[in-house]
Amino acid sequence: MHFIKTVIYVDDVEEVLDFYFQAFGLNAHSVTENGDYGELETGTVLLAFATHPVAQSQFKQTYIRSQPKQPALGFELTLGCENVSSSYDKAVAAGAEPLSAPSQKGVHTQAYVRAIEGTLIALVSECAS
Repeated sequence: MHFIKTVIYVDDVEEVLDFYFQAFGLNAHSVTENGDYGELETGTVLLAFATHPVAQSQFKQTYIRSQPKQPALGFELTLGCENVSSSYDKAVAAGAEPLSAPSQKGVHTQAYVRAIEGTLIALVSECAS
């Protein structure tokens, strides 16, 4: 068994894909014709977004929707970057909520933002700073 992808359910897939491009430089890998599902180019594991109606068509259980004005869900996405400070500034300029400014944590620099759909995102240096 191996990890294939993470799908985050959102109100507007195309808006979220555009945000992830503007904030983090991640390009859309594929988007359905009607815009209810899209994937980002992130390496070997996919990061995808689907609308809430797509989620509800897949399973009937209710779930807690990630909302930017509600408490964050108990997980984060971690993105490796060459320059955490400039990545943090770019994400905030694109509309991310600043949560924790870049700081040194051991051999890495890290920062936290919250994406427009409510997902917590850690920005971490890939090598010692």
